[in-house]
Amino acid sequence: MESLYEGDIVKEDKLDQIAKKDIERRFQQKFIDFIVNLLKWIVLIGVAYIILAPLISMFASSFFTAADVYNPSVFLIPLEGTINNYVTSLLRLDYWTTLGKTVFYTSSITVIQVFITSMVGYGFARFKFPFKNVLFACVILTIVIPTHTIMIPLYMLFRNFDPANLFSTFGGEPQNWLGSTKPIYLLTLFGSGLRSGLFIYIFNQFFRGLPKEIEEAAFIDGASTLYTYLRIMLPNALPSIVTVSVFSMVWQYNDTFYAKLFAVSSDSLMSMRISTLRSTVGFLDEVRDPLVQQVYLYAGIVLTLIPILLFYVLLQRQFIEGIERSGVVG
Repeated sequence: MESLYEGDIVKEDKLDQIAKKDIERRFQQKFIDFIVNLLKWIVLIGVAYIILAPLISMFASSFFTAADVYNPSVFLIPLEGTINNYVTSLLRLDYWTTLGKTVFYTSSITVIQVFITSMVGYGFARFKFPFKNVLFACVILTIVIPTHTIMIPLYMLFRNFDPANLFSTFGGEPQNWLGSTKPIYLLTLFGSGLRSGLFIYIFNQFFRGLPKEIEEAAFIDGASTLYTYLRIMLPNALPSIVTVSVFSMVWQYNDTFYAKLFAVSSDSLMSMRISTLRSTVGFLDEVRDPLVQQVYLYAGIVLTLIPILLFYVLLQRQFIEGIERSGVVG
């Protein structure tokens, strides 16, 4: 009986030791998890601060008065504060009229770009034709090569626009298309617009991931290639369409490279209006101080960002889904 009693005590001791080790192991694991999560939050908050700090500073500075600008004790929160900067910026930007013209311009460019690049991406993904790999390599080159390297040829092309000497052949003269948005529309229509190479790549990757049985079933039912593309493949590419639409809309909205290259009127594009806001305020409102002019510019930039932020918020879920399914990273 005594030996049995001693055996039970030994077992209880072993169980207590095992329980203690298990508790210590769990505590250590929880502590490690806590440290890892803490480091993650520190990194995320640090990265978020690096990205958002300029925006926060710009937003806060947009409410500064001239006295706040030169007050060394003012950092983010203005002592006086004013919304007059926004009122003046709205007036000098001719905000609502310019915004309407800009939205129409960017929307039309986006629709054309989505349709053309999706069609080209579908062709590369599904059809075999001579020099396919070479042509797709050229598409990739349009992503890699900086646009600034071809700015002079583009300028000269549309300064004396005469494709295949058609105008000269029929008794006309080369056309000067500078000062209008026609060059941008033409480049977009032929798949050479702003970032079109990237959009072709996105659609190509997406269509390659779709099963071919979908098209084969349509062809068996007598559907043509164009019908299959428009009624079957394009609706299935909605995630990529949203992704490309957001990218295209934002980049076209913010573009100043093509606008300045082709001398597009500043009255029709918000990006051109905002680039001249400081000089406009200085001339019309007689604000000569560059630091105070900068405050008005900050207010104008905030007003310019609002439509894009709303557009992104509305399509955020579909945009992220499209990014994941198209394989675009970085």
